[in-house]
Amino acid sequence: MTCHEQIEKGVLGTMLSENYLIVDSDVFQDFFISQIHKNIFGCMQALLAKKRPVDYVTLLTMMEPVLLGGANYLAELANFASPTKFDRYVDMMREAWKNREKNKILIQAKEGDWEIGSIQQAFEDLEKEGSAGLDAGIKMDLVRMGERPYEEKQHVPGVPTGLHDMDKLLDGFQPAELIVIAARPSMGKTDTLNHFALHAGLAGYKPIIFSLEMSRTSMIDRFIAITGGYNRLRMRNPYTHFTDKQKSNWLPTLARLDEANIHIDDRAGLTVSQMRAAARKMIHTEPKQKPIIFVDYLQIIRGDSQSYNRTEVVGQISNDLKQMAKEFDCPVVCLSQLNRGVEIRDNKRPVMSDLRDSGNIEQDADVIGFLYRDDYYNKETDMPALLEIHIAKNRNGPTGTTTVRYVKETGILHNIEW
Repeated sequence: MTCHEQIEKGVLGTMLSENYLIVDSDVFQDFFISQIHKNIFGCMQALLAKKRPVDYVTLLTMMEPVLLGGANYLAELANFASPTKFDRYVDMMREAWKNREKNKILIQAKEGDWEIGSIQQAFEDLEKEGSAGLDAGIKMDLVRMGERPYEEKQHVPGVPTGLHDMDKLLDGFQPAELIVIAARPSMGKTDTLNHFALHAGLAGYKPIIFSLEMSRTSMIDRFIAITGGYNRLRMRNPYTHFTDKQKSNWLPTLARLDEANIHIDDRAGLTVSQMRAAARKMIHTEPKQKPIIFVDYLQIIRGDSQSYNRTEVVGQISNDLKQMAKEFDCPVVCLSQLNRGVEIRDNKRPVMSDLRDSGNIEQDADVIGFLYRDDYYNKETDMPALLEIHIAKNRNGPTGTTTVRYVKETGILHNIEW
């Protein structure tokens, strides 16, 4: 018996003893090399779909015994059951399957004279388990939904934004959604992103920030200012400019910021593929903590495409960001610049057509929010700095405008109680 056969028997034997693993282990038929084992696993899935017990006796009713190795073969699978080694066996089968698929890709690439970019994309697609060459039928999804009308469903909101009115509109940032926050320069885009990231972290999520423009040190300083309410100009020389009270609050502020478990990657010129690889690694270090990904900002992401058409490149980037949100089943919040068309209008509030190099941004984004500050254009106003966040697109909910108070000196966004 080969090593592959023993591993596959161990997986099938364990599934016979623990039927829930047939669904919960993310094993697919193509992971098995042996056709007999593929047949056995397919029968297991079919029995489960019919809500019948899965054992070697019921398996024999699903297919000709010879196609399942025979009655004795099925009965002996129980001897290979090993719940403690099951996850390791599945990982080994998955990696072996990926290697087989990679070899197929390389053969096809050689025969079809593929470009390097096409090969890399094929490898990226392969990483999305359950997509390449696997059964995409909905049978098992329907099985899991069988009791849905008879079970009370608890409402689970998305990742909190820290802004009450915005949470009412969006119900928080939702898994697998691409959220684009767009504005002209100096409107407070980065401070808004930092506000979202800090509140997500303090709520127990894992904020992963790709800061393509601002350095890690500058971002951390901004987070400290927001967390401790420090004036950013004073933070340039806290020894001289801080009061005794501010100095005494310094260490508690750092401890509070540490609780948010924020991760920052400040490498310049990243592609979405590189972000995906980095995010995957960070997510796997703490798999129990749900992630939320932030990108600052869309127009300086380096495209994988060789096209010289900037609109096409940005369109591909926005599509890749959406695919990353789906792959990790988490929100991806990306900042975006607006074109100069805003500045020549009397009404400076942004609209969809102001998205710079828009490409497919309007199509790919699930949520699009525009930032606007009247005090930026009306320098003589005595009104406090108010930041409007206009949700112009919300694929799964209402649109509308929320207004918050924005303190430029600290970067803090405050809810307004009307």
